[in-house]
Amino acid sequence: MNGNSRLLAASTALLAGAGLVAAAGPSALSQAQGGLWEVARSGSPPVRLCLANPQVLAQFEHRRASCSRTVLRDSGLSARIHYTCGGGGFGESNLTLVTPRSLRVETQGITGDGPFKYVFQARRVGDCPGH
Repeated sequence: MNGNSRLLAASTALLAGAGLVAAAGPSALSQAQGGLWEVARSGSPPVRLCLANPQVLAQFEHRRASCSRTVLRDSGLSARIHYTCGGGGFGESNLTLVTPRSLRVETQGITGDGPFKYVFQARRVGDCPGH
């Protein structure tokens, strides 16, 4: 194997490794687990969601859309996630792990025909019904 081949192989392995890390989600949320989550936002009634992965809370505004997520920052107990959805919606969220059962999320972006920006609290309230 010549020098270029070794460099290409090393680069491919590095990119593959980075993809595996990204797929696993931010380590800041590693203590939080899936289940029944309640989302409370000022001025709105709480919403309960059954989530396999709490990382989905990063795209709460687009929770019914298929979106790709990119972890921009992952430090200690917080993470910053950018996401893009089919149909043109996108956003960016800061998630802070308060406890393994409680998150604070600051989110903003574009949905439908306009911008959004708000903060909400999410807390795991139990297992999903039927599990």
